[in-house]
Amino acid sequence: MKVLDLIDKYYPQDNELKHILNVHSRSVADKVLWIAVKHPELNLDTVFLEEAAMLHDIGIFLTHAPGIQCFGTEPYICHGYLGAGLVRKEGFPRHALVCERHTGAGLSLKDIMDQKLPVPHREMLPVSMEEQVICFADKFFSKTHLDREKTVEGARKSIAKYGDEGLQRFNNWCKLFL
Repeated sequence: MKVLDLIDKYYPQDNELKHILNVHSRSVADKVLWIAVKHPELNLDTVFLEEAAMLHDIGIFLTHAPGIQCFGTEPYICHGYLGAGLVRKEGFPRHALVCERHTGAGLSLKDIMDQKLPVPHREMLPVSMEEQVICFADKFFSKTHLDREKTVEGARKSIAKYGDEGLQRFNNWCKLFL
C-alpha cells in the first residue's frame, strides 16, 4: 500500500471532512516543500516530507470537532497520537511520529501533565528536522479558513494561547526556516 492510499482507506467518502483534510494537508505539504527548496543545507527528505505532511492530521475523524465536520468521540487534541496509531499499524512508523509530534508546537511531558491534557504521558515534541518543519508549517494553516495562510504574527498569536514553551520553539523555527 502506498502511504497516501491511507487517506482513502480512512476517508473513503468524498465529503466535506475529506475535502478539509486534503486542502489543509496540501497547504502544509506545499509550505514544507518550499522550506526544503529555500534551505538545501538542511538536507531534508522531500519525498518523506510531502507524504508525512499529507498524513499528519489523518486522525481527526476520530475526534469531536463539529466545526470541521469531525463527529468522533475523542477530544480534538488527541488527533495526533490517534492518527499515529493508525499510521503505525499500517507499517509507517516514521510518518506516525510526525502525526504524534505535530500537535501545537509539540507537547512536552511537562505541558501534558501541567495542563492535564487527555493524551498519553510522554514527550511528544518534534525531534527530526522533518518533524520540526512539518510542525512549523502546520501552524500557518487552519482547517476553518482553508483559503488563507496565517502571517507569522497570526501563527504566533495562536500558539501563545498555549504557553511560552511552544512559542519559544516556534520563534526558533522562524529563525531556522524563514
